[in-house]
Amino acid sequence: MNIIFKKDTWQEIYYSLRNNKLRTFLTMIGVGWGMFLYVSLLGAAKGMENGFDKLFSGFATNSIFLWAQKTSIPYEGFPKGREVHLNLSDMEMLKRKVTSVDYISPQNARGSFTGTPGEAMSRNGKNGTYSLTGDYSVGNKISEKKLIFGRYINDADVSGNKSVVVIGEEIYKNFFDSKKKEDPIGKSINIKGLFFNVIGVFRVKKGGGFENDQTAFIPLSTYTKMYNAGDQIDMFAIVSKPNANVNTVEEDVKKVLKTKNKVSPEDTNAFGSFNLGKEFKKLTGFLTGMQLLTIIVGTLTILAGVIAISNILLITVKERTKEIGIRRALGAKPAEVRNQILLESVVITLSSGLLGFMFGIFVLMILNAVTQGQDSFPFYNPTVNYGNVFAAMAVMVILGLIIGMIPAQRAVKIRPIEALRTE
Repeated sequence: MNIIFKKDTWQEIYYSLRNNKLRTFLTMIGVGWGMFLYVSLLGAAKGMENGFDKLFSGFATNSIFLWAQKTSIPYEGFPKGREVHLNLSDMEMLKRKVTSVDYISPQNARGSFTGTPGEAMSRNGKNGTYSLTGDYSVGNKISEKKLIFGRYINDADVSGNKSVVVIGEEIYKNFFDSKKKEDPIGKSINIKGLFFNVIGVFRVKKGGGFENDQTAFIPLSTYTKMYNAGDQIDMFAIVSKPNANVNTVEEDVKKVLKTKNKVSPEDTNAFGSFNLGKEFKKLTGFLTGMQLLTIIVGTLTILAGVIAISNILLITVKERTKEIGIRRALGAKPAEVRNQILLESVVITLSSGLLGFMFGIFVLMILNAVTQGQDSFPFYNPTVNYGNVFAAMAVMVILGLIIGMIPAQRAVKIRPIEALRTE
């Protein structure tokens, strides 16, 4: 392919494209648009994936939230409508019988999603009603709190029934001077007539999380004594082992609890649950499908553009019949004519693809700048795998060569004497 290194070759390509500016531009739009779609949509899909990863950062996405309800089927002499309960002792039983369970966090709560009223809290004449949750230290592993002051509840707080509290940012703003960034650590607030020392303040990301910043967390043991709850638990947050099937873990846990509470195996109402692992898998599946669809759409659009280039080159060959005839009459070999047409096809294809790629990257940079710092919108750092882009470029060039063979072969078949007769 010495033709590539000849100055005359590139001058001829330049003059050929310059003499048909509008046609060349319109032809390049097809391939350029395909590459633009490929880059921009693939980057946007990755940005959404990164956004949801950021939104769920700090969450154990292989977790199940489970609570007790009422039976809907009579069983072993018990009528339907019987209330069942979760107990603290169920934790060890579940860990023992369901080996795929990694760890369990029990919680009791008032307010928020429980349907019960919140708890009255006060400090220095300021009052408010907020959600109150009794938790273990392991609860922070399932849904990690972003602390702006202090620490979260630890095992010593639970075992010692300590009167300590971790409050949300809204509670902090109500009871403390947030404008002066007053340090609340070690200071007390009144909850249900009892004084609790503040050990931490957390902030909830906008648009994310199961908690809100109008919630206070205290040791579960302390909560149990305050409300005389015995060993009854409102909810278990259960995390499966990394390689376990979350759906299977959910089924096994419910099966063990139904057996223990004498609930019919067919009763689907006795225990309610929210399977975060299953929902997260649906989300990641959707994002993967979106990326695959982007690749298919971009590839087909590029293919359509390359075919358009072939059609235009066929027209160009017909227009240059006399010129090709003269070159053949002066001794140009068929391979030289063929390579000239193929090179034009590759130049147009590659130039179009590079322009589409640069424009796509530019759009992604704008999207990244616009969505920067917006935690409520699941979109973050849209990027493109350059390996995929280079692969698309390679496919594009190969297609350009293959489809460019059609006009190239037509040019080779032109007989010099017939070409010279063409007007």
